[in-house]
Amino acid sequence: MCKGLSSLPSSCREKAKEMRVKLSHLAENHHKQKVQDGKLPQDLETLLNNKGGLQVFLGFLRSEFSEENLEFWLACEDYRVSPSSLQKTKASSIYNLFINPDAPKEVNLDAETREALLTVMDSPGVDTFCMAQQRIYSLMAKDSFPRFLRSHHCMEAIKAF
Repeated sequence: MCKGLSSLPSSCREKAKEMRVKLSHLAENHHKQKVQDGKLPQDLETLLNNKGGLQVFLGFLRSEFSEENLEFWLACEDYRVSPSSLQKTKASSIYNLFINPDAPKEVNLDAETREALLTVMDSPGVDTFCMAQQRIYSLMAKDSFPRFLRSHHCMEAIKAF
């Protein structure tokens, strides 16, 4: 039976620690090199502008039960290019689906942004969701995207590029 590392002489344990550190650095450098070679999406914007990459990122977010942020961002993109005749209906739908405190896919927005949205919902314009969309984009760029780069889903995205 294996007694673990504690049963090894201290010199062997020290060598094992050194090797683990070296392997960790090699893996990190390999990852950085892939990004520099253009094999990995370098930023969230690049990923979102690639249809295949977008689908893989959405799959990753679904696996983490956090797809609402990307779905909100995509709904805002669709809203921005919608004809003005559809904006009020789409704005209401986005608000009820993502912004409302009881929304089924509520996104994480601060109270100030929520209040600002609530005050313009009677007469929405093309830029109604810009601030909220930017906040969610920043959240994905700082939180979800780095985790995505470390995931197995990222290898699928590489194939999409």
